[in-house]
Amino acid sequence: MTTSAPVPRQAALVYNPIKVDGKHLRARVRDLSREAGWEHPAFYPTTVEDAGQHATAQALERGVDVVLVAGGDGTVRAVSEAIANSGVPLAILPSGTGNLLARNLGLPLGDPTEMIRAALGDFRHPIDIGWARLTRQDGEEARHAFVVLAGMGLDADMIANTRSDLKRSVGWIAYVDGAARSLPRAKPFRAVYQVDEGRLHSHRAYSLLFANCGTLPAGISLIPDASITDAALDVAVIQPTGIFGWFGVWRKIWWDNSVLHRFRAGRRVLEHRGKNASVHYFHGSAAEAASTDPVPIELDGDEFGEAVRITCWADPGALLLALPSGHPVHTL
Repeated sequence: MTTSAPVPRQAALVYNPIKVDGKHLRARVRDLSREAGWEHPAFYPTTVEDAGQHATAQALERGVDVVLVAGGDGTVRAVSEAIANSGVPLAILPSGTGNLLARNLGLPLGDPTEMIRAALGDFRHPIDIGWARLTRQDGEEARHAFVVLAGMGLDADMIANTRSDLKRSVGWIAYVDGAARSLPRAKPFRAVYQVDEGRLHSHRAYSLLFANCGTLPAGISLIPDASITDAALDVAVIQPTGIFGWFGVWRKIWWDNSVLHRFRAGRRVLEHRGKNASVHYFHGSAAEAASTDPVPIELDGDEFGEAVRITCWADPGALLLALPSGHPVHTL
């Protein structure tokens, strides 16, 4: 009786050459693959024409055993969109400006070595992703994935007004500049929205946010109890009235969610406080919002033009992650 030799496994690296040192990263993945007994890895740089979807499709057609992604939030989103529901694990090598998904997952943000070793290891865990169907004013529809957040309104306008050169030099702080450019001329829009089969709501809002997970840059907790494994989205409707309303938004998102919610005594304070009229939260597996006029859209920090309708839903367990052995998945 003969036993066939095990087939060597192979990793693929999809990377944004503008965001990472491709030469150094390729060498590191190659060396660690050899050390682990894997085949020489396959490398796929993204381009202006391909944010990562086509590169990932090529890697999957090749039959690789794991895909590593290195780049900004947009690259992670594009690769996640292409690899979703394939059963092939994805390893995120934190790089770029925000690292929003990596931060929400509690991944190591420094040396990529630990995450490369995780990719070549055996610890895997599924997480949800979100999908957004956008309807343009002319009726054209487009569908895209998001792993952190889809936004309609002011947040998308802020991203559109953020200077790319400033993002490269100072990172996520550049969004403060975008906010300064957008807030003075910000106007609410009339939105009709519904979560699951609940009742229709109609409000004048500045932003509607559809979150797969809840933490933003600088430790700001948009939705402190959001989970990336609960098969649901959390919806935040930002609708301040006047300067005191904006203070209410700041108090809710920055102070209440990001500071008080972390401590037992702070949570007691929040339990006895009434609802904040400037920020409303909903929870469900799907949500839809529409406006009579086109409104800016963003997905994971990238602008996606304007739409008159957005329909978002959670795709449970669609993304299989490669994680460091023993990573605390119960916190996700």
